[in-house]
Amino acid sequence: MDLHSAAYAVDPKVSSGPGPRDEHITNLLVLGFLQSCCSCSFHEELQVLGRELLSEAELADSYDCCSYDDDELQTDGNHASFLQMGRAEAGSESQEEVIRNIARRLAQIGDRMDHHIQPELLNNLVVEFVNDHSEEDRRRRLASAVEQAMETWPADMEREKATLMLTMLLAKKLAEHTPSLLRAAFRAAVTLINQDLLAYVRNLAGNGME
Repeated sequence: MDLHSAAYAVDPKVSSGPGPRDEHITNLLVLGFLQSCCSCSFHEELQVLGRELLSEAELADSYDCCSYDDDELQTDGNHASFLQMGRAEAGSESQEEVIRNIARRLAQIGDRMDHHIQPELLNNLVVEFVNDHSEEDRRRRLASAVEQAMETWPADMEREKATLMLTMLLAKKLAEHTPSLLRAAFRAAVTLINQDLLAYVRNLAGNGME
């Protein structure tokens, strides 16, 4: 799937705030992005976070960041689906696959582009996340860091795409630097995306969105 072609089938309700389904989609997208880092130093923390999300969404299957254990297989012997909904409605698996592919593609781009993020910017963000304990403060800190990173980002990339990728890339780098910050970084990224990029994410998710 081409990320550009996936966008701009604008839902007529893009002006509305995030609903439960939007939260689910954004959670899938950010978690999928983080899962695409198979050598991640925050592997254990990501497993814990994923299980919490599974529980919150009443999802039946477990997952692993880089590999699957025998007890994580479904009864038919196949690997557990990425956050497959236990009570999925028709078509939700195909949308899940779309989101997983988008997350994987964004992560691949991020791997090639993360050298554009200055170490000083990341170090300052880590300190701010450690010192700021409210979700709103951390969201604002992440938004500011994204804006700063955009100043040195290639100008030929679509702004919404670059902003989405940078938001998730900074969350990943926060967790890589300090794994205990994974949950805070994840929540800040999800909140920021739902606040500023909801229409874009809905467009990426395609016609499965209501």
